[in-house]
Amino acid sequence: MNNLDVSHYMIGKSLSFRKEMAIQTAVEILLENDQIGGPVIDDAGRVIGWLSEQDCLAKMLEASYHCELVALVEDAMVSPAVTIKKEMSVVDVAQLMLDAKPKIYPVVDSGDHYIGLISRKKVLGAMNKQIASC
Repeated sequence: MNNLDVSHYMIGKSLSFRKEMAIQTAVEILLENDQIGGPVIDDAGRVIGWLSEQDCLAKMLEASYHCELVALVEDAMVSPAVTIKKEMSVVDVAQLMLDAKPKIYPVVDSGDHYIGLISRKKVLGAMNKQIASC
C-alpha cells in the first residue's frame, strides 16, 4: 500500500484564493464549491496560506458586530499552509491526518505549485480500495 501516490487520488484544482481577495468573495467561492477551505496562492501559483470556513466565520462574526466587512483573505488565512507533495504515499498522508487537524490539504508539485487537494475521504477511499483488492 505504500506505493499509492497522492496524485492518483487527489481532487483537481477546484478552488483557490488570493491574499488580496475580500473575505466575502472567498465565502461565496467556498459556498459555491461546497468546500471547507482552500489554498491561498501567489502570482506564481505557489501555496502561501490556507483559508478555512472557520477562518471566514471568525471574520464574518466580527463584521456582524461592526456592520461592515472590510477584511481580506490575508487577514484570516493560516500561513504557512501544510502542503502535501503529489508523490507522497496515501499511507503517509493518512498518518499525518491522524496527528494534524486539517481534513483537507493542498497538493503541490516539486516546485510547490498548487495542483489539487487531498481530503480524508479520498485517503480513506484509496486505502479501502487497496485493502479490498488484497
